Formats: sequence, structure tokens, C-alpha cells
Amino acid sequence: MKNFLELIRGCLTNVTEIMPWDLEQRLTENPDLLIVDVREPDEYAAMHIAGSLNVPRGILESACEWDYEETIPELVRAREREVVLVCRSGYRSVLAASSMQVLGYRQVASLQTGLRGWKDYEQPLVDAAGSDVDLDDADIYFTPKLRPEQRKPASAPVAT
Repeated sequence: MKNFLELIRGCLTNVTEIMPWDLEQRLTENPDLLIVDVREPDEYAAMHIAGSLNVPRGILESACEWDYEETIPELVRAREREVVLVCRSGYRSVLAASSMQVLGYRQVASLQTGLRGWKDYEQPLVDAAGSDVDLDDADIYFTPKLRPEQRKPASAPVAT
């Protein structure tokens, strides 16, 4: 059985990752580049890259095809466009990139380090109203908040 990070590593054999500075350059060189944010709608509303398209990971595959309630025409037509997938930390976007490649998307990459890395590179983020997000506020937002029950249990003591 694989764990989450092993699943991600397995996808990386076929998925290209780019760094935030690469995305900044790609946006300058290719105004047709499509950024797809695969986080949940509430995450996207809190902060995202301006101009990105929100397609939650849970509906991505059907959003990429015609004739589904989740169909997003711009995404269906993007099979020949350069697409960069983003999420919070760069893991969900790897899974999404892998799925999109299977569905025939040719120029797909995942933003390594995700929006956390984008923010660390001091690139702008906007909220649902399109207003700039203060990067200090983004620091707080991106700080993990694990509850005790979400942590791996301590191993039982070894009997001697």
C-alpha cells in the first residue's frame, strides 16, 4: 500500500513541475497560458492567482469533457494550450496534471511548492473580490493547522 507522498512521487515520473519563477516567466512569454487552480472553492475565494480558473480536484476529469454538469468549456478546449495546475502546496496539482495528461492534454505542468511557494516568491494573490491579499496574511493562511487527532499516533513502546 502506498501513502500519499508515494502516490505523488509515482505521478512525477510523467508530470513536469515548474517553480514559481518559471511560471512568472511563462506568463510573460505566453499570454495564452491557462492557470487552473484545483483547490476547493472556499480556498480559491480566500486567495488565488489573478486570472486563474478554479476547477476543484474532485470534478476535474468531468470538467475536462463535454456533456457533464461539471463541463467547463474553456478547459475542454485547452487540450493544445499550455496549462499550469496549482494548489496549496503542489501535491494535488501533481495528481491533477497526471489525470489531464491521461485525458490528452499535451502541455501540462504542476506548480511545485504551490501557492505557498508563489507567495514566498512574493508574487501577487487576490481574494474573491479581486483585491490584493496582504502577503503577511497569506503567511498565516498557509501555516498548517493540524488538530491533535490528525497527527500520526505515537508508536507503542517496544517491549524489552
